[in-house]
Amino acid sequence: MPLPGRINEISFQHVDFYYNPAEKILSDFNLDVKQGESIALVGETGSGKSTLVNLLARFYEPRQGRILINGRDYRDYTLLDLQSRLGMVLQSPHLFSGSIMENIRYGRLDATDHEVREAARQVNADEFIQQLEQGYQTFIGEGGSRLSAGQKQLVSLARAVLADPDIFILDEATSSIDTHSEQLIQQGIDKVMQGRISFVVAHRLSTIRCASRI
Repeated sequence: MPLPGRINEISFQHVDFYYNPAEKILSDFNLDVKQGESIALVGETGSGKSTLVNLLARFYEPRQGRILINGRDYRDYTLLDLQSRLGMVLQSPHLFSGSIMENIRYGRLDATDHEVREAARQVNADEFIQQLEQGYQTFIGEGGSRLSAGQKQLVSLARAVLADPDIFILDEATSSIDTHSEQLIQQGIDKVMQGRISFVVAHRLSTIRCASRI
């Protein structure tokens, strides 16, 4: 069934998960999250941080227990509808060969040029884009190879803003960038998280300082 309305509540109920039955990653995990809350996930490598967001995105499903969205088991909803409500910014952004305009517009294909530029302005990407010789029409190369790590993350954030997701997932997005870029990205992250459910996987304290819960 399609997912009615916006996602305003997520509940992990007694969730178990493992890749290898002899080694549980999550055991009897419980968490309730409301619209507007941001959850920071902090821990050692292999502790289950990315597994948790992968379960939320339904790349995997719980071995035991269940995940409810708006009070209903998320497996009752169509996978396409659920995943279309997610905005994800990862450590290595998924950009494709084409222009900056095309890469940001991938967040919402029917967006106008004005809406694309407005999304970029909201996350501080517009400044560096305007400095490029061809601006938003700049060809970024395969995987964004002509952009710096920080610039790629800003483009990825602008795409997430344009998509206006119900759930925002940030997975180690600031782990490999310089301090100046991190400040710009952090300001963008704060704007993206407003009014929606957010999950932030991070090691840097600066990235999680505004989280509702850690």
